[in-house]
Formats: sequence, C-alpha cells, structure tokens
Amino acid sequence: MVPSSNTNSFDARLLLVSREELITRVQTARKLGARIVFANGCFDVLHVGHIRYLAGARALGDLLVVGVNSDEQVAIQKGAGRPIIPAVERAEIVASLASVSYVTVFSEPTVTELLLALKPDIHAKGTDYSEETVPERDVVRSYGGRVAIVGDPKDHSTSEMLARLGGNNVQTDSQAHSVD
Repeated sequence: MVPSSNTNSFDARLLLVSREELITRVQTARKLGARIVFANGCFDVLHVGHIRYLAGARALGDLLVVGVNSDEQVAIQKGAGRPIIPAVERAEIVASLASVSYVTVFSEPTVTELLLALKPDIHAKGTDYSEETVPERDVVRSYGGRVAIVGDPKDHSTSEMLARLGGNNVQTDSQAHSVD
C-alpha cells in the first residue's frame, strides 16, 4: 500500500478485523460503557436499503459491528452466480460507511457463534423480519441482549436489481428461498 500524501485519508480496511480482534475491541468498548449493536448480511451490491438498515442499527448504540457472510454462504443462500463481489471487498465497502465501526466476515450458516462470542446489547435485523421471526432471537435473549428491527420497508433487493440488469442466471430472493 502506497502512503497517501493526504493526512485526512481514511482506509476502511483498518475496520476489517478477525473474530479474535473483534472480541477484544468489543470487550474494551463495553468496559468504557459503549452500547454494542450487531448487524449482519450478504451486502452483495450495496443499495439504499442496506444503507438505511445500517444507519438504523447504528442509531441504537455507540458501536456498530457488522458481520458479512462469506462467499460460500452467499452462494448457498442466494444461488448460482452469487456473490457478485468477493467477501473481502463487500466487507471493505460496508466498512467505509460512517455508521459502521467494525466489520468481520463469517463463514458459518448463521451468526449464532458470532453473537455468542460478542454478546452485543442489540442484534439489529431488517424489516423483512419481525422480532419474533429473527432466527437468532433466543440466542440473543439467552445472554440478556435484545433484538431490534430497523431500516425502511424491504423495497430494495440486490437479487431483483441484478434480474433487472439482465442477470438471467441470478435468482431473485423469493426464488432462492422457495421450496419445490
């Protein structure tokens, strides 16, 4: 990496951290009284729905940690041809948002292990969920955390955007989750 002559430059890659480093940083912030919020997703081709979701999550606390699904998990969840953008690049894009404090990539099918490791005060999910349909709600409640629904109505979808752009091999979100 070439040093920048601009002393005000920001390198979002500095906010991409391993799980172990993230645990340490979250513990330090918690000791200083910070309220920790956790959000997660694929974030493949960032759109305004993602921005509003993460801004809403950050508004609930002092530190927003974002878990980004690995490439393997995105392919499993979203289908053939996904992700469009590799995980490390998706993570860097998310980390560049002002609302985001730290980003980590996770490879498990769910965020359960990451939630148990970090024990955020709030687990924020988008409006395609209700507090009672969040898959990890019982995990969050088991350590005294709470689930919050944030963002605007789910009117935005990367899968639908890609389909409109002519990605014939891309499944829409509803196709990827349908049971035949």
